[in-house]
Amino acid sequence: MSQGQPRRSGIGQRRAVDGISTSSKKVTIGEALEATAATAGDKPVDASDAAAIQAAEAIATGMNAISGGVAAAAAASANASVDRDEDKTKLGEVVADANMILTDKEATREDAERVVAAEMRNNPDLRTHPGGVGASVLAAAKLNQDR
Repeated sequence: MSQGQPRRSGIGQRRAVDGISTSSKKVTIGEALEATAATAGDKPVDASDAAAIQAAEAIATGMNAISGGVAAAAAASANASVDRDEDKTKLGEVVADANMILTDKEATREDAERVVAAEMRNNPDLRTHPGGVGASVLAAAKLNQDR
């Protein structure tokens, strides 16, 4: 910026929090799932990821099963029998186009709680993965709550 030009106030500018844009529009569940590809995309898909994806998709669509959740479950099942992490299906591959498939359901605190609970229930350590599906939906819900 050259001298003499006024500084912009930040209105209308975009920044990212946990891979999710913070523009003025609300963040959808599909966008939150896509953000997971940026924050934890190299993580091999496991049962807790598949459960969280299925929960998020069920919330966004109102349906119990759609192809993405089924694909995540299949990837988790296949990954369980693969020894090397580099040969496993990664989270980023499963959620990369989620926003194209899912409706425009804005993420809420209640949605995040359901997704986090599904992820934790299916993790032997009863925890979520940092930057994973639950964390991304929770970040989206927090952003939406502040708007």
